[in-house]
Amino acid sequence: MNITSQRTLLVCVLAGALALALALVAGVGSAEADSSVVGPGESIQKAINAADPGDTIVVRGLHREDVAIRKDGIKLRGDDAVIEPPARAGSPCSKTFRAEAICILGDMNLQTGEITGPRVSDVSVSGFTIRGFQEVGQGDFPGFSIDVFHARDATVTGNRTIGNVGGGIGLTSFSINTTIANNDVIGNANSYASGIAVEISSNTTIAKNTVSNIRVGENAIEVIEATNTTIERNDLIDNWLGAYIVDSPDTKILFNDMSRSGIVGTYVAGQKSANAKVVGNNISGGAWGIFVEDTYGGSVLGNNVHDNCAGMFFEASPSQPVSGFKMTGNTVDNNSQSCRAAQFGRNFSGIGIALLGASGMEVTGNHLSGNVPSGPTPVSGGIVVATDPFFGEKAKPKNNSVTGNHFGRNKPDIYWDGSGSGNSFVGNLCDTSVPTSLCN
Repeated sequence: MNITSQRTLLVCVLAGALALALALVAGVGSAEADSSVVGPGESIQKAINAADPGDTIVVRGLHREDVAIRKDGIKLRGDDAVIEPPARAGSPCSKTFRAEAICILGDMNLQTGEITGPRVSDVSVSGFTIRGFQEVGQGDFPGFSIDVFHARDATVTGNRTIGNVGGGIGLTSFSINTTIANNDVIGNANSYASGIAVEISSNTTIAKNTVSNIRVGENAIEVIEATNTTIERNDLIDNWLGAYIVDSPDTKILFNDMSRSGIVGTYVAGQKSANAKVVGNNISGGAWGIFVEDTYGGSVLGNNVHDNCAGMFFEASPSQPVSGFKMTGNTVDNNSQSCRAAQFGRNFSGIGIALLGASGMEVTGNHLSGNVPSGPTPVSGGIVVATDPFFGEKAKPKNNSVTGNHFGRNKPDIYWDGSGSGNSFVGNLCDTSVPTSLCN
């Protein structure tokens, strides 16, 4: 065989080997990321059980089922897919909590909350409409339409939960790096379940969701004992309470629209809720726009708080102090609605920003106007610094700074009851104050 023939044979052998290698690589890739389709009435759970980590499962049409995802990397995609409750609970989540359509479940004991193994990772659920879940399961409390337990890097996007007895989307049990975005949670009304709830988890993002008609004493978004949660650009409309934050450090509430709240737009409480940031929100139509108690340190910046009975309420007592917040660049106007004791346990109206027994607060560069009472109230004004007139356990306001704020038509612009020590009022552009010496 001459040199040319040898070279030709070598090229052919190498080409064949390369083609075989490419075929094997392609085969391995498809094995790692297969896609399957579940048609109307077929079993979603069977498809999940048969899937390998990394697979995509596309679901179409109407299904009466409840499912659990316990494998890493599963992508469950709804394509015009609807889930309604089955005749009997099938998943471990529905059997424990009732009314769970889809749950993402790591290794844990749902009955006791004990963590028994690793988190389930990289699971996503998107594109489903979940409706009609009422009394499925044997648990003591309603659950969530979509629930996430002990997961890492889970994503819940583009789903709709409508008229279920439980909550919309839940997250708990030391989950990490979860994203809940672009979902609609509508009319889930039960006294035990919020629209979106995060508990005992970290690094959660809740963004661009619409949550509406969460009534009966519950919350549109609830964050309890969670760390570094971001609540951003959500529409929270016509709910009992907008954002409810308790014992959750480093929570960021950014650029949300909270309107027609039954009681509070944003509530922050608990000594662990340090370094809360409430920035750029539009909050209106409730009893209180922002209510803070029993916590230390945070910032309230650039919000538009209007048409409530009280715009911002910082309420402290000796056993539950409030201190160290900075309020800058907010527009607080027309908080002139009248709230009555028969509904809210107190009469109050016409309050812009109230520091009731709070200490070490900085109120700088805000614009306050139209905060004029329309009903009975013990205090009113654009900015109120006072001992709490509403409840028995009293703390005196101390070391608060009210500086460089702009006022227009409040009653009065600044009110101070003379209590406490170290409170300063400097450089405010105002016309009326109690006592009269506070405007300069």
